[in-house]
Amino acid sequence: QVQLVESGGGSVLVGGSLRLSCVATGDIISRYCMAWFRQAPGKEREVVAHASQSGKSRATVDSAQGRFTISKDNVKNTLYLQMNTLQPEDTAMYYCAAGVNWSFSSGCNSISAWGQGTQVTVSS
Repeated sequence: QVQLVESGGGSVLVGGSLRLSCVATGDIISRYCMAWFRQAPGKEREVVAHASQSGKSRATVDSAQGRFTISKDNVKNTLYLQMNTLQPEDTAMYYCAAGVNWSFSSGCNSISAWGQGTQVTVSS
């Protein structure tokens, strides 16, 4: 069973950048598609970006297009989320997840592991 630990969150001003990392142990992430989710207070958890098992296929939700980039380093067993031009609405707890089913239409599904989350706060 893979275990996931996120890091890299913090407090930034509007327009700033952060790079989240998710280190996996217990298994190799090339077996898994992976995703970043976020959950703001009072809101449901939503997916932000996905990557396939190889990392070559990736998708980002419309609200993050052009600002967030997901990348998967199967050698370092680490998932990243580069977040640029951050806005207050990006404030949330960000979670890394590993899944077993990837499709081009729906991204990473059948999530089997979650990290504990890392907080991102964007203020003006």
